[in-house]
Amino acid sequence: MTLTQNRPAWPSLEDVPHGARTAVSAYVARGLFRSAIRRLGLEDSVTVHRPDELYARLGRDGLIGFGEAYLTGAWEAEDLTAFLTVLASDVADLVPRPLQRFRRLVGRRAPSAHRPSEDHTRALVAHHYDLSNDLFSLFLDETMSYSSALFDTGTDLAVAQRRKIDRLLDVTEVGPGTRVLEIGTGWGELAIRAAARGATVRSVTLSSEQQALARERIAAAGYADRVDVELCDYRDVPGRYDVVLSVEMVEAVGHEFWPTYFATVDRLLAPGGRAGIQAILMPHDRMLATRGSFTWINKYIFPGGFLPSAQAIDEVTAEHTSLRVTDRLAFGRDYAETLRRWDEAFLAGADDVLTLGFDETFLRMWHFYLCYSRAGFASGYLDVQQLLLTREA
Repeated sequence: MTLTQNRPAWPSLEDVPHGARTAVSAYVARGLFRSAIRRLGLEDSVTVHRPDELYARLGRDGLIGFGEAYLTGAWEAEDLTAFLTVLASDVADLVPRPLQRFRRLVGRRAPSAHRPSEDHTRALVAHHYDLSNDLFSLFLDETMSYSSALFDTGTDLAVAQRRKIDRLLDVTEVGPGTRVLEIGTGWGELAIRAAARGATVRSVTLSSEQQALARERIAAAGYADRVDVELCDYRDVPGRYDVVLSVEMVEAVGHEFWPTYFATVDRLLAPGGRAGIQAILMPHDRMLATRGSFTWINKYIFPGGFLPSAQAIDEVTAEHTSLRVTDRLAFGRDYAETLRRWDEAFLAGADDVLTLGFDETFLRMWHFYLCYSRAGFASGYLDVQQLLLTREA
């Protein structure tokens, strides 16, 4: 499917903020930006082509405006990931502490349409995952896995992706006869590997594009009789399962619905059941400080998404479920490497991306997204963990 067939409506970047309020906020943004760049030793790492535009966007819309200024070419960085990694390492202090108390007054709040309720979730998922299967196939490996790989020395990406999946299947003891529920299908690789072990799998997704390709891949692998892929909200899944698996889906749930998500997992697990969750995590203090905010990633990439912290998951499960985290593996650096490989493949396939109907601004947007994400993991600001949840004895 090409972009022209299924393009979400991204905001226009043609209009640069202006007016008296913008002039004041741009003046403040100029001072904060220059001070931070000097303090972090980044003067030679960034080139500002249109400073008035950069500071106007930054002053009016904060980090959203900063990202938008990159999309329009107002600024460049020779090594975008390295530049963003330094910023991510200092993210808590990019704005002086005394000014951070005003965050709630000037920060943008998420639009009501981005609330990941049952009424909105399908559209929020489609914004990203229904872009084009052909697009994702240009930069993902043969497993079509769109989550962090787990590397071993010298492994290629496909091997590392299967290693990640197998580790999650191992820790949840998936084998012959296991009844597995997968929340968030992706493009079917986990379901295929679970079925290969003799499990029966019900996999649910809200992406029609993912459902179609996952079914094709599952049938081609010879497991159509063991795997059902359904368009279904996780909140509406019936039945009981020995194992519930969910890889990097909790990030799309929204903090308001974390209790619902984990309570649903608890409800769906049969006695003695095990849940395996792979989750991207952020520091707890930053999670609290940014909860409810509207970010560049929300506006352009993942509307409605918000990252939990490890502490938040522990607290939510303790209060709302009988489940407890009994095993965890952290491998955030592996995500940085995964993203590096995705970005290299994406840039190498830029001409093919344009052929699909995407434009130059989309190329800059996706490159910024991959570098922005990689910087979070490379700096240690973000982590990814595989969690095993079981019921208390």
